[in-house]
Amino acid sequence: MDQYLNFVNGQWRTGSTGEWDENRNPAKPSEVLGRSTRSSTADVAEAVTLAATAQREWVRVPRPARGAMLEKVAQILRRRVDEIAPVLTREEGKCLNEARGEVMKAVNVLEFTASEGRRPTGQVIPSDMPGTFIYTTRTPLGVVGIITPWNFPICIPAWKIGPALLEGNAVVFKPATLTPGTAMLLVKAFEEAGLPPGVVNLVYGSGSVVGNAIVDDKRVAAISFTGSNEVGIAIHARAAKRLARTQLEMGGKNPVIVLADADLDQAVEATVMGAFGSTGQRCTATSRVIIERSVHQPFMTKLLERARRIKVGDGMTDPTAMGPVVDMSQFRSVLAAIESARLEGAKLVLGGERVGVEGPNTGYFIAPTIFDEVKPEMKLAREEVFGPVLAVIPVDGGFDEAIRVANAVEYGLSSSIYTRDIQRVMQYADRVETGILHVNSPTVGGEAQAPFGGVKATGLGGREMGSTGPEFFCEIKTVYIDYNSNVRQGNLY
Repeated sequence: MDQYLNFVNGQWRTGSTGEWDENRNPAKPSEVLGRSTRSSTADVAEAVTLAATAQREWVRVPRPARGAMLEKVAQILRRRVDEIAPVLTREEGKCLNEARGEVMKAVNVLEFTASEGRRPTGQVIPSDMPGTFIYTTRTPLGVVGIITPWNFPICIPAWKIGPALLEGNAVVFKPATLTPGTAMLLVKAFEEAGLPPGVVNLVYGSGSVVGNAIVDDKRVAAISFTGSNEVGIAIHARAAKRLARTQLEMGGKNPVIVLADADLDQAVEATVMGAFGSTGQRCTATSRVIIERSVHQPFMTKLLERARRIKVGDGMTDPTAMGPVVDMSQFRSVLAAIESARLEGAKLVLGGERVGVEGPNTGYFIAPTIFDEVKPEMKLAREEVFGPVLAVIPVDGGFDEAIRVANAVEYGLSSSIYTRDIQRVMQYADRVETGILHVNSPTVGGEAQAPFGGVKATGLGGREMGSTGPEFFCEIKTVYIDYNSNVRQGNLY
């Protein structure tokens, strides 16, 4: 049984509570993979103190050298893909192929962020005054808190920690309790790369104790969080009391819009990939299909035929199977959403039940589930499920109604449209209310060099990844240098 310890100031140590949280395999719930130490508020305070000390030296390291450190971490992760992926699969549930893909995405993010270490970070601005040179530069915030979810337990921490370090900050990192092993392997890569002690600190524990302690500590200048809207809003409210900045990436209710001229085979494949890849447990997952009525029935025939071919099982024994949801709590939540949709009158056409005979070692497997004839006002069409459940919403009003239905939710992360009409493509790009949009491709995914994030209730505090990713973790300084030998007279303005 593995033990997952805090990593503070370059040392692996237990939390001060003396208590532990079990790490179980969602495909085999009786299998205990290990246990993570449970930390107290005092542990967080000590980590912040040591991070603040380390940060004063880390900021003195030239920016290109900070980028080179991230490149070393990327190389270590690349060499260890086959070691990390099984750990991720066993504790989170996604199949081995998807786990390998996630580790490689973390590698890509760190490689891109490393390259930003040699790029310009400011501007030279013309002055109204003679003999005056104006330029901007960046300065770090200090100590930042990183709070991450279980569904992408290496990629999301990498795309937050990397930019934070590049800008010269030190980090206190609280991973999800459900995925402690993957977090440990990521931090070990930073340790092996030679990152100075205290620059990255890992503290395990609950959100109510460790998470709140990070948010409430006045020495933590900013918090970057990915997770549920409920928790994100609470973090923002707590942080706002002391004027700490927050970056929140939260829920999604992502639509695929299928117009009458779409390539239906292509749209079906993308829908299945988006809805059931990673067991639907990703913020960019496809949760709605909004389709013109004239192609609804042929689309459904193809969709059901394709979805029935999905294999459900342990991702360790079948590296392409759709795995379980992450734990019993999520399992019950998804089944409750399915039952609610039934009661609302949505038409269940596939799945809707547990896979496997119930027992102490039965995994949290749910069949790929599709509801048809879903109304836009139903809960299933508006609320995030975060599981392998898809709502199909036929519309009679063409493109305009499809856009209206797509936008009629509180979230705005990702969307997609399938059409051959370039005019509709451009109108969609103008009118859809999502931060990421795809044309003739799935709603899921995002490349390391492109900004990632949403609008409305999905996100706050700027985009992650890409060249914009580091911006959250720094302040902009505007510098005026007067090199005129004459003393100015009068009002400058």
